[in-house]
Amino acid sequence: MLKKTLLSLLSVLLSSGLLFAQKDITGVWETIDDETGKPKSHVEIYETKSGKYAGKVVKILDPSRQDAVCDKCTDWRKDKPVMGMVIVMDMKKDGNEYTGGEILDPKKGKVYRCKMWLEDEKTLKVRGYLGPFYRTQTWYRVK
Repeated sequence: MLKKTLLSLLSVLLSSGLLFAQKDITGVWETIDDETGKPKSHVEIYETKSGKYAGKVVKILDPSRQDAVCDKCTDWRKDKPVMGMVIVMDMKKDGNEYTGGEILDPKKGKVYRCKMWLEDEKTLKVRGYLGPFYRTQTWYRVK
C-alpha cells in the first residue's frame, strides 16, 4: 500500500513538473521590445564564478539587426557587437529577488540599476531604474 502511494505521488510530481521546476533565473529568456511588443532577442542568464548572475545576448531575432553594434554605449561596450554582449551584470540573489546589479539597453546605450524576480518558472520580471523612475519588462523562458 505504501509503495503504491509513493509511486502515485512520484507520478503526480513528475507529470506536474514540480520536481524539476527551475527556481532560479538561469537559462535562456526571450526579451520583448517595449515599443513593438514583439520578441527582440534571447538573453542567457548564468551564474558567474563569484556567485553573482549575469546575462548575455545569445540570439537577435530581427534579421536586420544581426550585425548591430552598441554605437550609443559610453563604456567598454562602445561599438562592440550586441550579439554575445553582456547586458546584465552583478545581480545577487536576495531572497526571491535578484538585485544590486545593472542592465544595459544596447539600443539606447543606457545603463540602469536592475532588479529581477521570477513570477513563475517561465516568466521573469526585469525592472530597470534610473533615479526614482523605473520600467518593468516581462521576459519568457526559452529553455
